[in-house]
Amino acid sequence: MNTVKELINNSFKEKEPWQIVTITTGSVLGAVWVWNFCNQDESIVVRSKKKLFKLARYIPSVREQIERELNNLNETFENESKNRLQGIQCVTTLPKNGLNHEQVIEAVKQSVQIGDYDWKNGKVSGTVYRNDEKLIKLMAEVYGIASYTNPLHPDVFPGVCKMEAEVVRISCHLFHGNDESCGTMTSGGTESIILACKAYRDYAREVKGIKHPEMVVPVTAHSAFDKAAQYLNIKVRAVPLNPKSFTVSINAMKKAISRNTIMLVGSTPNFPYGTMDNIEEISKLGLKYNIPVHVDACLGGFLLCFMPAAGFDVPPFDFILPGVTSISADTHKYGYAPKGSSVILYSDKKYRHHQFTITTDWPGGIYGSPTINGSRAGGIIAACWASMMHFGYDGYLESTRKIIQTTKYLESKLRELDSIYIIGTPGTSVIALGSNKFHIYRLSEGLAARGWNLNTLQFPSAIHLCITYVHTQPGVADTFLDDVRNVLIEINKTPDVSVEGRLAMYGMSQSLPDRSVVGDLTRLFIDSMYFIPEEEKN
Repeated sequence: MNTVKELINNSFKEKEPWQIVTITTGSVLGAVWVWNFCNQDESIVVRSKKKLFKLARYIPSVREQIERELNNLNETFENESKNRLQGIQCVTTLPKNGLNHEQVIEAVKQSVQIGDYDWKNGKVSGTVYRNDEKLIKLMAEVYGIASYTNPLHPDVFPGVCKMEAEVVRISCHLFHGNDESCGTMTSGGTESIILACKAYRDYAREVKGIKHPEMVVPVTAHSAFDKAAQYLNIKVRAVPLNPKSFTVSINAMKKAISRNTIMLVGSTPNFPYGTMDNIEEISKLGLKYNIPVHVDACLGGFLLCFMPAAGFDVPPFDFILPGVTSISADTHKYGYAPKGSSVILYSDKKYRHHQFTITTDWPGGIYGSPTINGSRAGGIIAACWASMMHFGYDGYLESTRKIIQTTKYLESKLRELDSIYIIGTPGTSVIALGSNKFHIYRLSEGLAARGWNLNTLQFPSAIHLCITYVHTQPGVADTFLDDVRNVLIEINKTPDVSVEGRLAMYGMSQSLPDRSVVGDLTRLFIDSMYFIPEEEKN
């Protein structure tokens, strides 16, 4: 130490005080900058690639090339929309005279029937979770009765509020809640997730004084968490997976926890691979560090709560674990309610209180809203309640048994095929497929040519099928297996052929270090959803 002191003193003995202060301050700030630069979520190599790619966009020739390609893609998307609407009249101005009942119904039927995929007979992954004419008729009638109701006015529509409270209480019981558990209905899983993030952000700010909130989530967590982070100014710390199980790494999650962590997240199952994160271990982390734990059960929640009674093993994942403080679950999936229906549940009212938005000084009066929406569709609440009453416990139990049996049957048969593999272990109803012998998107292409619509995944390239009650109909599962086998026979004749079309573009986008280009591409695709061909307008 004496040697170090002498070295420092000798170095500064000829310096003036202002020089010493400047050198010291500069050294400290420089060291802090280097530390922050080296210790970020992404490696220096990844950040350097992104920076170089971004700088390259300032080169005129590169920028022109990117713009030219984006314009070509925009034209491709618009042409696809034009082809889908070919020969169909599009309305862009109000008709001078209103249409009569029959004309309106016929126009709606025509619009709903546009599209090439036969979702009614199970050719689509997820999307439509039940195709039951009696249920559809019941939902339509119930929605019609309650279509003008709005729980924003509980004094005017107390019965709708009663039905919402009953849906929440039923859901709490299904997920092993106690008398303290509570929640609200929402318009879907995304809103449920955003509200949980809002509740924990505000709770952490008030109770713990956290001003720079962070959430720790698996890389497979639903994009709704990223949306919440963008809306609510929360930093996302994404945690990698265990390479064999494709479930979140608990050790990596523990390392990602900081003094600013407001919530830990696990999925049951995750959307990409359908694997179940170890909620029991995440619950322990939540208890150890006094951090709320949110379980995203939006996809499989209303299967998981019936699976044990249906004879299938399920690891603990819900309020039975003391560290779990909230659960999101979509009633419009395996609860078979109409689209636009979900629940967000909490273990304690103190969390739900921070979900609410309260305005006390508005000239219009004291305003309190439980969810993002102010006015809400009472018809959706009533229809969700009606679907629960329609099926009852035994109805859901039988549906769950059929869906999981079908999933396990498909899983066992797909595992027998040599040139593809299943990613991880399906926890509920999602089977993800990959291949080491050919580009897996070719299987998606081949199945699409036979009428199947599967979900496309990235990092790594994969596809998945989400099994619904529609797939339990006689012959659907075997038809899918036969089509997979036939497509694989064709692919294995030329395994080295590259994927083509939009899927080739999708695969290429994974290699771009600057994800802003992929963002531009995605914006163009969303734009095309609102495209109406000029010649078809009326």
